[in-house]
Amino acid sequence: MRLIRSENIGPVTFRELINRFGGATEALEALPELSRRGGRGKPLRICSAAAAEAELEASRNIGAEPLFTIEPDYPPLLAHLEMPPPMVYAKGRRELLTRSSVAIVGSRDASAAGRTLARILASDLGRAGLVIVSGLARGIDAEAHAAALPGGTIAVLAGGVDMIYPPENADLYAQIAAQGCLVSEMPPGFVARGQDFPRRNRIVSGMSNAVIVIEAAKRSGTLITARTANEQGREVFAVPGHPLDPRAEGTNDLLKSGATLVTSAADVLEILGPELQVHRSFREPAHPPHYDDILPAPHLETVAAIHPRGPPPPDPDGARQQIYDVLGSAPVSIDELSRVTGLPVRSVQAALLELALAGRIERHGLNLVSRVA
Repeated sequence: MRLIRSENIGPVTFRELINRFGGATEALEALPELSRRGGRGKPLRICSAAAAEAELEASRNIGAEPLFTIEPDYPPLLAHLEMPPPMVYAKGRRELLTRSSVAIVGSRDASAAGRTLARILASDLGRAGLVIVSGLARGIDAEAHAAALPGGTIAVLAGGVDMIYPPENADLYAQIAAQGCLVSEMPPGFVARGQDFPRRNRIVSGMSNAVIVIEAAKRSGTLITARTANEQGREVFAVPGHPLDPRAEGTNDLLKSGATLVTSAADVLEILGPELQVHRSFREPAHPPHYDDILPAPHLETVAAIHPRGPPPPDPDGARQQIYDVLGSAPVSIDELSRVTGLPVRSVQAALLELALAGRIERHGLNLVSRVA
């Protein structure tokens, strides 16, 4: 917990530190020197033991359980992302986190038809054995959660697991806490900011086998979820809408870009196939399933065999400066940095770790990095 909550420790940096040093204690001890070598001028803020204990005590007081990536109840699909949250809080029925699931997301200002379809899809997919995941927002999210309560639903929150947003969903929040599961990577009491909602969306799609989009405007947060789902290798479904309805512009564009058209739960079950082990009472698939097997959560010892432990190699040839000099505001891959600089990938990764701790670079997923503006 101390390592997760220390300054400039994102999911990738956390994983690399654990893999390189073999444990959080050793990584915490190395942080000041690593950040100094990365070019940081002031001391790195390191979470104290007292602060970590206080956060854990606060989670116990609200009935939330911290789940780390190597623990059995951590959502298995989420654990296999390139940048999974090292820890999430869960409140409610944790067994739902390891079941096959589908996310249903869409417009906050949804039409009556969109709301009706969200309820139908959530209810039918729930009866088929799938858990419904969404973000507890107004409109489509709220309708999907409410309809999915009997079969199981998971609400992923942008703020702390005890922070109800929007306030008008307080009753729905209480129902999900009692019958479903609430999830957040943020500490208890944390009030969500604008930038936290896209972070929430990556968890919504990351822990789901597929994402269904019902009504999304041309520029909306729902499309961020769809894009993230594509990057994560998830199947993206979209409900077509009337060409003159601005709430359908985004979903219609998704369909033009290759999303799968969906009008019923049977469409979803046909694509996802029998390996999700759901009760398929609608119709048999017209073609063999193609979805990847769900794997168990990765173990850090296995990953450490690929990335040897121990302190990063010294920087006699100025690798950090070389890396920083060739970086710009446009994200580039680690392999490309290695090619351009002529440095081994291991040296590039070590340099990026120190630059990240110094707050000089930003990680974007898919092994992409850029210089902080």
